[in-house]
Amino acid sequence: MNFSSKHIESAVNAFATLPGIGKKTALRLVLHLTQQPEEVAEQFAEAIVSMRKNIRQCERCYNLSDDRLCNICADKRREEGTICVVESIRDVMAIEDTGQYRGVYHVLGGVISPIEGVGPEDLTIDPLLERIEKDEVKELIMAISPTIEGDTTTFYISKKLEGKDIQVSTIARGVSFGGELEYADELTLGRSIVARQPYHK
Repeated sequence: MNFSSKHIESAVNAFATLPGIGKKTALRLVLHLTQQPEEVAEQFAEAIVSMRKNIRQCERCYNLSDDRLCNICADKRREEGTICVVESIRDVMAIEDTGQYRGVYHVLGGVISPIEGVGPEDLTIDPLLERIEKDEVKELIMAISPTIEGDTTTFYISKKLEGKDIQVSTIARGVSFGGELEYADELTLGRSIVARQPYHK
């Protein structure tokens, strides 16, 4: 790809580092910005810099937040006795979009995957177990993608909870095996949460 401007080339290369953005899409975005008033580009850049500087992890659930606690954990109307365990922040957003869940969340930051060198110590499993001990948690919903790695993670956490008075549930298999939660449609995902089932090892 030939560029008439080093500035354009630099901007295209920056956009192209984003997931799902190739060089052609990056060029289209950059050219769009060049046609906007200068203040629009400045607002765009400022929003990204501000987001990166000020965003933080929720101290309780590891969701992204502007404050010490995210707006879900800080909401007193949520059912704190039910924790929905997810792999990523995108999964929180996907489940929230269904409007079917009123509990709280815990973001693991991934799943156990020995092939990729990800062990339990690389995830937020220990803080989850500490949270269960400290709070009066009655149910843990394992809303993990139905993959081998996801099932391994669910099994590991359930083993850690053996002997404790807590129900471990999994989402119904409306989400196909091998599928990613964030790509499930809202209706299917919502029904999977509502029709969750007790987990059996």
